[in-house]
Amino acid sequence: MSDRDKDTEILALRHQITVLERQLGDARPRFSPDDRAFLAALLHRLPVDTLRRLRLLVRPETVLRWHQDFMKRRHAIRSRPERPGRPRTVRSIRLLVLRLARENPTWGYRRIHGELLVLGIKVAASTVWQILKDTGIDPAPQRTTTTWSTFLRSQADALLACDFFETHTLTGTRLYILAVIEHTSRRIRVLGATAHPTTSWVTQTARNLVMDIEDTGSTARFLIRDRDGKFPALFDAVLADSGIEVVLSGVRIPRMNGDHGTLDPQLPTRTARPHPHLEPTATTPRPARVREVLQHPPAHQGIANARPLRTLPPAVTAQAALTRLDIR
Repeated sequence: MSDRDKDTEILALRHQITVLERQLGDARPRFSPDDRAFLAALLHRLPVDTLRRLRLLVRPETVLRWHQDFMKRRHAIRSRPERPGRPRTVRSIRLLVLRLARENPTWGYRRIHGELLVLGIKVAASTVWQILKDTGIDPAPQRTTTTWSTFLRSQADALLACDFFETHTLTGTRLYILAVIEHTSRRIRVLGATAHPTTSWVTQTARNLVMDIEDTGSTARFLIRDRDGKFPALFDAVLADSGIEVVLSGVRIPRMNGDHGTLDPQLPTRTARPHPHLEPTATTPRPARVREVLQHPPAHQGIANARPLRTLPPAVTAQAALTRLDIR
C-alpha cells in the first residue's frame, strides 16, 4: 500500500471508532482476553506519548497494564510445579510418625509433632495430622479411658499373673494346678499340682516362684491374682519380701486377670492321660515331671508370634530357599 492509501485507511478507522463511541454513550467496550493480549503485544513497545496520540478505545495506561498482567500470567504458568500442593513428606519421616503413633497409642498428632521437633525434624503439625489420617489412625486419640489390654501391654515387663485351675485324672481325682504367666513373654510356669492346696503348699510354691524369677533375672515387680481363698497371707508375704507386690483383681472383674482364658483351656487338655507328671510327691509340692512341662509349655500364639521359650528365627532372604521350602 502506498502512504496515501494508509493515511486514508487510518482516517476511515478513526472515524468508525468515533461512530462506535457515539453509539455506546456511557457504556464501556468489552475486550476478551485474546483481544487484550493482541493489543498489548502490538502496542506495548510504543512510548506513552505516542500512545496518547493514537485513537484508542482505552487509555494508554490500560494497554500497558494488560501487558504487565499478560507477562505475570506467563511467568506463573512456566513456574508452576509439575505436582500441585506442598512437596510430599520424606518417606523416612512418614515411617517415623507411624512408628511413634504405633508404639505410643495415647499420643496425638500434637505430641508426635513435638517429639519430632526434639529430634530436629521440622514438619508442620498439619502434616503429621494428614499422615495419620491417610493411614487410618485417629490423629487425636481418646485419652480419658485406658483399656486393660493397653495397660497390660505398656506394663508387661513388670507384670505376672497367677491362678488356680482344676483338672480331673482318669481315676476321678480332682487336682488343683497353680500356674503363673509372664506378660512380657507369655511364658507359663506351672508351680505345682495338688489335691489339697494347703497353706504350707501354696506358700512353698511362692518360694519356688521367687527362686525361678531370681534365676532367670526377671524384672517383674507386680503379680495379679484373684481373691481366691486358697491364697494365704503368707503367699503375699513371701512375694513382698522379694520385692514383688501382689495386686488383687477387682470384685467381679475377671478381665483384670484375663490370662485365665489363655491358660484354663490349655493346661488341662495337655494332661489328659493318667497324669503321671501331675501327681504330687512327698518331698516337694511341685509335680514329679514339672521340669519337663516347663521346658515344653502349652503351644499358644505369643506376642508378635514369638514363642515364650524360643525367639523368632531370622527371616529367609535367599530366593532359592523361598521358592523351594522344605517344611517338615
